[in-house]
Amino acid sequence: MYRNAKNVGYYMVGSGSLSQLSGILRPLRAAQPRNPTIFFIDHYFNSTDLLSRLSVESRDMVLFVDTSAEPTTQSVDAHAADVKNFLGGRSPCALLAIGGGSTMDTCKCVGNLLANPGKAEDYQGWELVKKPASYKIAVPTLAGTGSETSRTGIVCNEAKNIKLGMNSDYSMFDQVLLDPDLTASVPRNQYFYTGLDTWMHCFESISGSYRNVVVDALAAKAMDLCKKIFLSDDMMNEKNRETMMIASFLGGMAAGFVGTVHPISAGLSMVLHMPHGIANCYSLSVQEDIYPDEYRDFTAMLECQGVDLPRGICRRLTDAQYEALYQASIVHEKPLANRLGPDYRKILTRENVIERFKRM
Repeated sequence: MYRNAKNVGYYMVGSGSLSQLSGILRPLRAAQPRNPTIFFIDHYFNSTDLLSRLSVESRDMVLFVDTSAEPTTQSVDAHAADVKNFLGGRSPCALLAIGGGSTMDTCKCVGNLLANPGKAEDYQGWELVKKPASYKIAVPTLAGTGSETSRTGIVCNEAKNIKLGMNSDYSMFDQVLLDPDLTASVPRNQYFYTGLDTWMHCFESISGSYRNVVVDALAAKAMDLCKKIFLSDDMMNEKNRETMMIASFLGGMAAGFVGTVHPISAGLSMVLHMPHGIANCYSLSVQEDIYPDEYRDFTAMLECQGVDLPRGICRRLTDAQYEALYQASIVHEKPLANRLGPDYRKILTRENVIERFKRM
């Protein structure tokens, strides 16, 4: 009935704020002079000069995260094993994620495994993490997932065909640094798909039955910012990139229960290994009956920004793949009931859900 809600402890916003990272790390390093910082960096930056701007020291570990696919229980377990081997029984003075949602979620989940025994799948669910990780810092290079401020680290469990988070206060970052300069090189389509994740999980939350007045206020503001960005002439100008980071920051705090967009999207991620942002767009594109107003706004944003959403992505799938898509979607009971009520299966029958995938 009552929930004691936690937010990110510290945040810094502004163009060029990445230059303040060394100052943020300094007291953490001084407090544990023998312990390293573990950097989780999107593999995209492996061939750029970003590493030279991050105050990496010889004692630190740099781990490039392959973000061509979303984090899985296997990839998180493998990264955790590598970090534990590097640490040799020590504790990190800080864990630092630089990248989009996949990189930040990997950092959060690995942090949980450094402090708690077992494997990633043991902590998929609510309030299963019992001990806090080391101090965690997020430096998003994409805006929209809200991972920088949410209490969830999303992981795909391929063996169980389910996409589910480590949902815990202990998953949250302690410090967030928002530098819009880091999003300037993002491809337009990716910027759009990722940014709309904020808008989508906010309107799903605010239109559901599991409501919270603070979450509603945060979600409403984040949605308003997103619409102004994606219905503007230039969604990627300097002002809009900073605004998008603010919207993502607020949206992450407003990420309560989602609705029907995210479960259908999860099916695409599990079966077709589709990135989360564009999977959400495909999901909403066949839910005009469930979210008519949001569907109208979505099509207007697509047209305004000239973003293409190719059709026919599920056209040649097998019956087994359609069944897997259905199962990976319908398993998310709470979000589906949040939007459609306890009888959601009477609406989202197997035939209904598969027909939606076929229309994508």
